[in-house]
Amino acid sequence: MGTTHRSHGSLRGSSSITAATRASALQALADIRYDVIVVGGGITGAGVALDAASRGLRTALVERVDLAAGTSRWSSKLVHGGLRYLVKGHLRIAWESARERHALMTAIAPHLVRPVPNLLPLHETSSRPLEVASTLTVRAADLLRAAAGTPRALLPRPSRLDATATLAHAPGIGRAGLRGAVLYWDGQVEDDARLVTMVARTAAAHGVDVVTRCSAVALGEDHAELRDELTGESLTARGWVVNATGVWSGTHEPSITIVPSRGSHLIVRSRAISGLRAVVNVPVPDHFGRYVLAAPLADDLVLIGPTDSLAPGVDGLAPRVPPEDEAFILRTINAALERPLTAADVVGRFAGVRPLVTDRATGESPDISRRHLLLTRPGHPITIAGGKLTTYRQMAEEAVDAVGIRVGAVPPSRTASLPLVGAAAPHLLALLPEETRLVRRYGTEATAVAALAAAHPDLAGPVSEHCRTTGAEMLFGVLHEGALCVEDLIERRTRVSFVESAVPSARAVAERALERASECS
Repeated sequence: MGTTHRSHGSLRGSSSITAATRASALQALADIRYDVIVVGGGITGAGVALDAASRGLRTALVERVDLAAGTSRWSSKLVHGGLRYLVKGHLRIAWESARERHALMTAIAPHLVRPVPNLLPLHETSSRPLEVASTLTVRAADLLRAAAGTPRALLPRPSRLDATATLAHAPGIGRAGLRGAVLYWDGQVEDDARLVTMVARTAAAHGVDVVTRCSAVALGEDHAELRDELTGESLTARGWVVNATGVWSGTHEPSITIVPSRGSHLIVRSRAISGLRAVVNVPVPDHFGRYVLAAPLADDLVLIGPTDSLAPGVDGLAPRVPPEDEAFILRTINAALERPLTAADVVGRFAGVRPLVTDRATGESPDISRRHLLLTRPGHPITIAGGKLTTYRQMAEEAVDAVGIRVGAVPPSRTASLPLVGAAAPHLLALLPEETRLVRRYGTEATAVAALAAAHPDLAGPVSEHCRTTGAEMLFGVLHEGALCVEDLIERRTRVSFVESAVPSARAVAERALERASECS
């Protein structure tokens, strides 16, 4: 096949994704031949689309539901630097994680990914060998930080805290027998779904045609049979295909088996555990290297989880949190708290499905350590599956390298130093006059969100007394971020759904934002 790729990394215009750009992209899919057609709008698919377009390849990204509709929005919101993989001896993936964390925090998304302190509490009953092992592993992870080039000013040196200093970071920790904690620093993403959206919008700025609500009926090596889910119309898109459909990868690549693993989380108010300024890691009894964590989120919320259990047949988009998962999370975290949490403290619940991948040809299951799998069988689409949020960029680079073999010579990847929409150095973000909450979510685009609030006063306030998200944020989601319906706004462009009691009133605001956007267009 001949190539249609453009000049290396050229920006073609606006990063906005709208109903109008979707319609134009659908028409282009039917009319022209692409270098790359990426199927799947999660973090991996968006990353592949950006990597391909930034190398000058004519690229389309198609997604059956919406950006970040599945696994990518249900993570624990941490950008791990490798500690959890060092614990189990997976040095290669630990190094890859440290390197990718560095890129995210320093170049790609410093507005969305920032340092967060982590605590490993130590009690009188804590095993001394486990304490020594934890300390040594944390120090080894710090060596990976140094090797990746991440400065100490960003991720400080790990240290040992006494009980008083530990309680200053986490006042809700149980005091009886507390000797202190091991403190180390890692990365935390403000919002995983927002990261996906920003990657997709940056891809759009590089010329990617983004089409949501468009399902893949069948995938070939160099073509995709697609269906517009809004009209029911079918079309054939032509170009080398990358299958990045996550838990649905096996549908389009019969040589792999996907075994879903459910990761359930609970959301509580920060006050329920007396405030929290660090991630608290609580070991799961009799499971070496496995933890339930309590992580502070924006808007005075705390995320607690995850579970990790095989869940064949579960809904890949939004699986429910079963009672046994909730009981497990509460039981495990309560072992470390002064005041035990109950179901009455839980304001929200969510679960995500991690795709555990097995290559049937080799029997290898790389996802034991969350490694990813790249398949490039002749006559089949390129498939990239498994992996983790932290290493999406590396996965995308490898997938596009594989595309390059089919397309012809392409330039090397440049995404390790390519900033996303809204990105700026922290000292520059601090100069923005908008409220901190907006800057943390939108970076330099906080100014545009604030301008919408000023222009539409009826959308300037919170969508609910239970949630600080504003109607202006929802309007921005429609005008620039590809939201097409209420669910897109509540579930993904904002995270109103984290607080279940906020959803009913937020729906009315989301409907108003959609109406206002149609008037603006």
